[in-house]
Amino acid sequence: MRSKISKITVLLVFFIVFMQFSVWTEQEAQAPTGIERLKKQIEGVIRGTEGEVGVAVKHLESGQELYINGDMNFPMASVFKVPILVEVLAQIKEGKFTLKDEISIQKTDQHLGSGMLSDLEAPGIKLSLRNLITMMMIISDNSATDILLTKVGAENVNNRLRSYGIGKITVNRTCQHLIMDFVGLDYEKYKGISLDEFSEVYRAERKKDPEAFEDAKKKFSQIMKDQSTPRAMNRLLEMIYKKDVLNEESCDLILSVMLECQTGKGRIKGDLPGRTKVAHKTGTIGGTVNDSGIIYLPDNLGQVALTIFTKDMTLKGKDVDQIIAQIAKFVYDYFYFTS
Repeated sequence: MRSKISKITVLLVFFIVFMQFSVWTEQEAQAPTGIERLKKQIEGVIRGTEGEVGVAVKHLESGQELYINGDMNFPMASVFKVPILVEVLAQIKEGKFTLKDEISIQKTDQHLGSGMLSDLEAPGIKLSLRNLITMMMIISDNSATDILLTKVGAENVNNRLRSYGIGKITVNRTCQHLIMDFVGLDYEKYKGISLDEFSEVYRAERKKDPEAFEDAKKKFSQIMKDQSTPRAMNRLLEMIYKKDVLNEESCDLILSVMLECQTGKGRIKGDLPGRTKVAHKTGTIGGTVNDSGIIYLPDNLGQVALTIFTKDMTLKGKDVDQIIAQIAKFVYDYFYFTS
């Protein structure tokens, strides 16, 4: 009898262990592994936000990558200054001008938005192309950008990108034009006005039809100009890093000025360890808050290209910054601990 009970006990124990093992196995099969785990973490960060978020991630050495809304179009805002710089350096490489060439700044060159060039006294300023590049990339100076874009031509920027096999980045307008579209002003009518004149025109036009101005802001992200997908921008970053465009010297220059970027310190860099190097370019206009760059992992663990685009966001800018920072930290931790 005792022997029979012992056998039943053994069978019961075996059955319980078998069932527990089956549950563990099923749970393991259902749990996301590898880069899918990272994707779930990022999706958790952006879940519930009003607006659209697009993410492109690629570890440039291993080739591991993931995309969330990777092929959705987003306004680039000032991130479009990266492809503009590529075209400037391409035309310099072709001998059309040099980094030392100087441009005399006129009052009509002083445009709306970020930077400091519009605060200087003009005429009376001469800046080299190298200095204009520095201002465009480090402090995101819109006036410097518009001078450079006018010099090289938006269509040439796009043709260059197409020659690299990148079809989903399009540059169409100067910063001045872009901002006027955002606030609902007729660019063709007012494109030659000074900053002082703009303030007067803006106040008068807004007073005349305030609803039109608010409507223009709401529709801004639907204008299919100066837009990119996260995947396409990440691809351009990868090509720059791997010296697959231009030449080694030009690519090194692009990365060096992006490493000095002073804007958006709370975005990709926000939650990363203090000494982490990030070559990046930010962009902001209305409900669009962007950051795109290359994270240099420590201990020779490689580099990660990361593009985070947003549009139609209802959160305050600093709150979107925090979303970008959280995504970047998850990306950093994943590749730091798995590479």
